[in-house]
Amino acid sequence: MPESRSLMAFDFGDRWIGVAVGQEMLGRGSGVARLKARDGIPNWEEIAKLVETWQPDLFLVGLPLNMDDSETELCHRARKFARRLHGRYHRPAEMVDERLTTHEAKQDLFDRGETPDYAREGVDRRAAELILETWCAAQH
Repeated sequence: MPESRSLMAFDFGDRWIGVAVGQEMLGRGSGVARLKARDGIPNWEEIAKLVETWQPDLFLVGLPLNMDDSETELCHRARKFARRLHGRYHRPAEMVDERLTTHEAKQDLFDRGETPDYAREGVDRRAAELILETWCAAQH
């Protein structure tokens, strides 16, 4: 039976970071924020507020691998972001293969008929939801 850990997932990017939360037992994510980042560096106070509000047991950070499994510079930055989450909030952080999540998120929003303005914001949140759901599916 799945555990009931609270999860917080991040779709890490240089300019924007999507955030989703969920319960491992349910296996579903809900997008809660799209945070501005500068060269991959977020406003840590905003993340602290989210951590305080949602009290996650585990952080999940998307790893943007190339289709041939090779790593990009963004992979190194995402790993660094995960280490900082762990160091600041003393909770484990795991990397999750996020290949094609942004593409899938865009398609999901298009299929729902979302407006272009919402879609721009919604993609990062939806990608974070997909990262969380991908991790949950791999656990069970």
